[in-house]
Amino acid sequence: MIMPYVTGSSSAIQAVIASACSLYIILIMTLMCLIMYSKQRKKAYLSMVTAFLFIMTYEGLNIHFAFSPTKDASSYSWIHDLQIFSFLLLNLSVYQLYKRMNKASYIVFGVLALLFPVPLISAVIPFGGTSWQTIYLDVYQLGILYAGGTFISRRIGQRGKYFAGIAVYFVYIALGMLSRYADLQGPWIDGALLWLPLAYYTIIFLILFERIVELMQSIYRSSITDGLTNLYNRRYFTKQLNRYVDQGVKVSMIFCDIDNFKKLNDTQGHHRADLVLKQVAAIIDEEVTDVGLSGRFGGEELVALVVDKRAKVAQIAERIRARVAEESIVTLSIGYSSLRKNVSGEELVKQADQAMYHSKTTGKNKVSPYQKTYPKQEAEETVS
Repeated sequence: MIMPYVTGSSSAIQAVIASACSLYIILIMTLMCLIMYSKQRKKAYLSMVTAFLFIMTYEGLNIHFAFSPTKDASSYSWIHDLQIFSFLLLNLSVYQLYKRMNKASYIVFGVLALLFPVPLISAVIPFGGTSWQTIYLDVYQLGILYAGGTFISRRIGQRGKYFAGIAVYFVYIALGMLSRYADLQGPWIDGALLWLPLAYYTIIFLILFERIVELMQSIYRSSITDGLTNLYNRRYFTKQLNRYVDQGVKVSMIFCDIDNFKKLNDTQGHHRADLVLKQVAAIIDEEVTDVGLSGRFGGEELVALVVDKRAKVAQIAERIRARVAEESIVTLSIGYSSLRKNVSGEELVKQADQAMYHSKTTGKNKVSPYQKTYPKQEAEETVS
């Protein structure tokens, strides 16, 4: 945002400090966007970098003009244009952080982009002096704010921060208009026009930072969970199991297998089977979420790890079996085992698997605890 004219060394120093602080925040955001673009290739980061380059240009020129011996108003006109265009790009990039461009967004931003260069026609067809250009650009900025409040805000997250940014920018525009058209002057107006840009950039920084954190959390979550059931995937589940075992935590393993799942796939189709699988996974997750974690080992094999010493694994396994039988169209064969001395995480999984196999081969829809009498080779066979 362009600074007001400054007079006196103290005002010039204040203007330089405000612009320098703005430049620092913009530089940090530029580096953040470049790093994120190198990883995700998201167009929003390029739009932001473009806007930041414009901002760095006019803020750098503001610092230069703060100590310039001449205060020619014409020197500021094209810097003001850069500020307005960068504001449009910032709103575009905030929208792109959350949504892909569609027909409606192309129309809104396309119209705004086409309306921006209208004052340039005065260079070819002069009429009415230059005062209309200033009025036009003020109204144009209000138009961007209106589009932000009615179109962008409905389609993005962090609406509170975005509206706060709009409010700050509106105050900035209003004070500028009062200064220009009502000849309202004073140190408080000059000070506000100097520091409001920094407040606006800070809000943009918070929006960008929080969105990057959200995206990083989403990426991490997708790397450790199964895409269909949203339970932890086998690699992460096994890693957590081994961590608890290495720490000496007395954990219990529940191994679940959906009965006759292949038949369900063949008779009702993969889509129906997937819905059932997600329903069963949700039940297991609900039952163990307060005492441990749940995962998908592969296919129709779902597992749970109970880490709370006060929890009774047999009761949890029975609740899972009963709920699945009552709430879905399938049943579960379940086996469980508790960690014993000199038993590794891998062996604990095999024990629970053997107990599950015993349930499946002795009637299905039942829960079996692990017993050493179960033949080890049973777990290596496959039962529908």
